[in-house]
This record gives sequence, C-alpha cells and structure tokens, in this order.
Amino acid sequence: MLVSLPESDGDLACVKIIGKLTVEDYQSLMDMFHGILDHHGALRLFANLEEFEGWEWQASWDKVAFGINHWDKIMQIAVVGTDRWAHLGAQAAGKIKTADVRYFEAAENVQALAWVQNH
Repeated sequence: MLVSLPESDGDLACVKIIGKLTVEDYQSLMDMFHGILDHHGALRLFANLEEFEGWEWQASWDKVAFGINHWDKIMQIAVVGTDRWAHLGAQAAGKIKTADVRYFEAAENVQALAWVQNH
C-alpha cells in the first residue's frame, strides 16, 4: 500500500510503502511524480520503506523505465529503512542516478526528512 505523507510540498514527494507495492500503487506514485515534474521540473523524494515487502513484477519494471526516462530530473532521494535490502537499494540508486541518494535507518526518520526538505 502506498501512503502519501502530509510533508509532501512543492517538488518534494513524501511517501511510505507498506507491504507489497502493487501496480495500482505504482501508478499512483507515477501520477504524483509526473504532476510534480510538470509543475516544478524537478523532484525530490522521501521514501519510508520500513514496512516495504517488495513489489509486483510489472511495477518493478515500470519503476526502472521511469528512472531511465527521468533520472536527470530527480535531485534527491532519502530512503528510510530497517534492513540491509533497503540500504543496498539506496546504494544502487545512487550509482545509477545523478541524484544525491542517502540511506537512513528507521530511527533517523526525522533527520532523513530534514535532509531532503532543506536541500
């Protein structure tokens, strides 16, 4: 399930993913991203993945396609998680994208949000 967080503002999308990301969830996320890009030309992302359990295959493939088409418009990504998988995902995203990507442990949720809000 995708939850849009109230801290979203301007070019900043703040989301929490609980359980498995479905194709419908992914489409909602892409609609949010496209709306931000249409209005601001760039995107910053705060993603809380503490309760994330993976995604449906089609959502995974579409995620890659979005990144390839828009990677130069994604400026910052703050990933909050509790496991090694989320940390490795943040590291991989940082190598592929020109964005500044940082991983934060769950206890650093407030710091992660402050980091992405203030840059």
